[in-house]
Amino acid sequence: MSRRLYSLLVALLIPLALLRLLWRSRRAPAYRERWRERLAREPEPPAPVDVWLHAVSVGEVQAALPVLRHLLQQDVRVLVTTTTPTGAARLRELLGDAALHRYTPFDLPGIMSRFLDRAAPRLVLVMETEVWPNMLAACDARGIQTMLVNARLSARSARGYARVARFSAETMRRFSCIAAQGAADAERFQALGVEPERIVVTGSIKFDVQPPASLTDRAEVLRRTWGNDRPVWVAASTREGEEEQVLAAHAMVRADLPTALLVLVPRHPERFERVAALVRRAGFGLARRSLDEPCPAHVAVYLGDSMGELAVFFAAADVAFVGGSLVPTGGHNLLEPAAAGLPVLAGPHTFNFAAITRLLRERGALTQVADADGLAAVLRRWLTDAAERARVGEQGRRVIVENRGALGRVTALVDACLAGDCLVASGAASGATSGATGGAADRARGGAGPRPASGGSTAT
Repeated sequence: MSRRLYSLLVALLIPLALLRLLWRSRRAPAYRERWRERLAREPEPPAPVDVWLHAVSVGEVQAALPVLRHLLQQDVRVLVTTTTPTGAARLRELLGDAALHRYTPFDLPGIMSRFLDRAAPRLVLVMETEVWPNMLAACDARGIQTMLVNARLSARSARGYARVARFSAETMRRFSCIAAQGAADAERFQALGVEPERIVVTGSIKFDVQPPASLTDRAEVLRRTWGNDRPVWVAASTREGEEEQVLAAHAMVRADLPTALLVLVPRHPERFERVAALVRRAGFGLARRSLDEPCPAHVAVYLGDSMGELAVFFAAADVAFVGGSLVPTGGHNLLEPAAAGLPVLAGPHTFNFAAITRLLRERGALTQVADADGLAAVLRRWLTDAAERARVGEQGRRVIVENRGALGRVTALVDACLAGDCLVASGAASGATSGATGGAADRARGGAGPRPASGGSTAT
């Protein structure tokens, strides 16, 4: 494939993408708003900024928050783009008007050129996995530094890129710097053709996310609403085809623990109504967070149909299951419940977070199950044994503490890139960690580089 062919395919898909936005707006009206921004033809184009940071949705916005705060504290003008309205809403909730927001423009040369002409950033930061060939080419043509932050590349994704090896290499090499979460990610980027000196292993900044000071108080209030004496588990970020298995497991749990409460939090807001109907069809009493409904003893499922409250749900619960893992989606963030001190469950499909999964599992902080029966069996054990819950949860908390430090390395890289030369960024990162990192080539090969305090592999 060539970039010309890629651009042709994108051009053909844009009408379908706009129709999809319209379709999704039936349940989430925000999808039909501000659609001109996706064509870089909005009535009020963004003013010139120092940094453009792209984060797809809620999870990436949450992960980028410490980096954004670092930039804003230095009076750096920041523009954040997201693909989804939920990401935009989360950004507004966290930062208000401190950072500008636009929806991500479609990746066509003309659209990207128009967007960059208006925003004129000195540095572009891309969170985690988003690789847009025309965006990178347009930045390269203008001499704009680009950095892939908290970068992860699963073996599955690497195989996909390898199918168009020449095009992938041409695209990946346009990044001025790639801050990889782990050595395995760095090796995969290098195998795709990225020069070792452009790759730095920093660890994952998700280990460094700190909960707000008010979280404990909010969680205590919510737990009183649920009932302090009843066992509570959270099924977080569940996907299509997963809620049925979660509800089946909950029915088995309630056969032994009749007061058990499931806090069910679907990944996408547009699915809230369908999941509520699914719960009712399964015969469970339902209360909804969005309606601030009470949660008396007969309520078996509490639907977390609100935005930005997952951390509160974790802090108020006893056990967490992280979704996107009983179906082959690749899983979601396992670190947030671990940071709350909860024992964590996941399904078998966690390839998006392979190293984090392995690290938590090896330390006894995570149990993976294959289906509803396996989920119910572990839930029954953990919900009836407070001592085991505390032991497993503490292991997860220790993993979080031992792996902190990536944020300092990433912000050192960002500062170096913002100063105008990402190619010296690895030296800046080394200095920021008191010589803890080795040469960029060694890091890309999985040699010397930032490591967890435990001495294990840096997690992705």
